Amino acid sequence: MNTNSTNREKLVVAISSRALFDLADSHAIYEAEGVNAYCDYQTSREDDPLAPGIAFNMVKKLLALNKLDPSQPCVEVILLSRNSADTGLRVFNSIQHHNLNISRAAFTRGRSTFPYATAFGAHLFLSADASDVKATLDAGLAAATILPSNIRAGSNEELRIAFDGDAVIFSDEAERVYQEQGLDAFTASETKSAKTPLSGGPFKKFLAMLHNIQSYYPSESSPIRTALVTARSAPAHERVIRTLRDWNIRIDEAIFLGGLDKGPFLKAFDADIFFDDQSKHCESAREHVATGHVPNGIKNNENITAGINADLILIDNNQSGKNTTGHIN
Repeated sequence: MNTNSTNREKLVVAISSRALFDLADSHAIYEAEGVNAYCDYQTSREDDPLAPGIAFNMVKKLLALNKLDPSQPCVEVILLSRNSADTGLRVFNSIQHHNLNISRAAFTRGRSTFPYATAFGAHLFLSADASDVKATLDAGLAAATILPSNIRAGSNEELRIAFDGDAVIFSDEAERVYQEQGLDAFTASETKSAKTPLSGGPFKKFLAMLHNIQSYYPSESSPIRTALVTARSAPAHERVIRTLRDWNIRIDEAIFLGGLDKGPFLKAFDADIFFDDQSKHCESAREHVATGHVPNGIKNNENITAGINADLILIDNNQSGKNTTGHIN
């Protein structure tokens, strides 16, 4: 490991309590009986540890990166919660129970947590509140709505993060051509612009921060592995490859699917989390891995963001064989 740099920029990830932990039972009480019953439920159980939520594995692996060089921690995770400090005590107790090194937090008692994501300087904000996520994206930060997902214990200790390309890592400029003019026009445009780098999307900085941490290690022993999982195929692949080269950002695996379902490939990659802007890809992904919807770009500009998240979050979580932590924010 290269420890020569003393002025590293720390990766900061902000996460909501219901993305980090399974709060489905208490949320159901809030929905059915109101805020007072919810508060009573939480305070009476504040010494009962909460079970891991959808993004727990990702957070655990992020924090484990600091153990590799404790003198120079490279990651900080911030808790942002719409709980009050009083009801949030159970969350902090659960953090301690699970040995998560999270010390900074903001409790807003029902108000938006978005302003604190920017105040803490977060590079990524994970929540299941679509309005907070959209506000964060509009402010120029990476953010995603954590969806109920069929998660499973990973088979390795690497942190594995997968990204869609257009409207996530890249801008939606190419996607707009496809949506407005069709596949032939998209293919022609991408072929013509193959050597012109795409503009950055909301997750460019987050990917760059992961690349920065990877650069501390030999490529064969990095604790982080990234993947681009895109519906693109040849010849539209070239512009993507050249764009990442122009940015000097490493991506470990690139999977060009040409419209195939993404879910099985994310399972094969063993992703700890996957980020995509389109609901159909999120639905496929969430069957196999933790999934974050990125409400950005032309596919989310048709007043459908709320509908996407309602459809996905309010899915019956009692489906046979599914470990889905539903109703999370």
